[in-house]
Amino acid sequence: MTGPAPRALSRHPLLIYALVFVVMSSAAVVMLAASLVTLFLARRFCVEQVAGGFARLLLRWIGVRVTVHREAPWPTSQTVYISNHTSALDVFVLLALGLPNTRFFLSGFLRAVVPIGVIGYLADTFWTVPQYRREERVRLFQRAAAILRRTGQSVFLSPEGTRVRTGEIGPFNKGAFHLAGDLGAPILPLYLAVPLPPSARKESADFSPEGFTIRGNLMSFLSDLRPCDVHVYVDAPIDMRSWQLEDLDHIRAQVRQRFLVLHDRWKAV
Repeated sequence: MTGPAPRALSRHPLLIYALVFVVMSSAAVVMLAASLVTLFLARRFCVEQVAGGFARLLLRWIGVRVTVHREAPWPTSQTVYISNHTSALDVFVLLALGLPNTRFFLSGFLRAVVPIGVIGYLADTFWTVPQYRREERVRLFQRAAAILRRTGQSVFLSPEGTRVRTGEIGPFNKGAFHLAGDLGAPILPLYLAVPLPPSARKESADFSPEGFTIRGNLMSFLSDLRPCDVHVYVDAPIDMRSWQLEDLDHIRAQVRQRFLVLHDRWKAV
């Protein structure tokens, strides 16, 4: 997808950090300018062309080559995209895919990083809160369902919720399945095969706001940004039109099992 990976830039952490910050800041400035000129009516252009283009550029500069394995074009109708989440590269890979007319769920604490906050707001991101703030999460998903039902937009979110640093498939939350059922929209699983850095298996299994430290997670983030080949496997869609509330746990377990099969098949790639 991104073409042959060029020779990667120096792996000095400060250079990588500066590169990521400059690229994200540039994307934020361009998106803000485009939004102002179009009276904030160019969300799709900003996400798919500007943010997607900058993401593809960043991946190329780092030396990441992305290959997408799919048998059909991206859906043109409303779809709930889900994926596993093991690397900081995931967000750049997902933006680089250019998923059509899609909004994203993203951890709310990332708004503290100014370029991410600006890009997220201009992209109409749904900012999530931790699992223990249950009432707020319920209101968030109810609001998201109402907006998506009205607009017909697609949406991406990871049912794992947090970045699983061991490279395994973590427990799945219910939100994505509730949302797909409310919308009656199919779920399209994306398995991201991202090689883990050697340091990842020595780290804590979960990356979450509760365990967030600036130094620790910055180093973890930077260790993920390295030259590698990333494969995106697009699985068969899951029809949610006949969904019933009592089916939720069964569907969630069924979909997670599908990811486990994909994981066992492709994790060594």
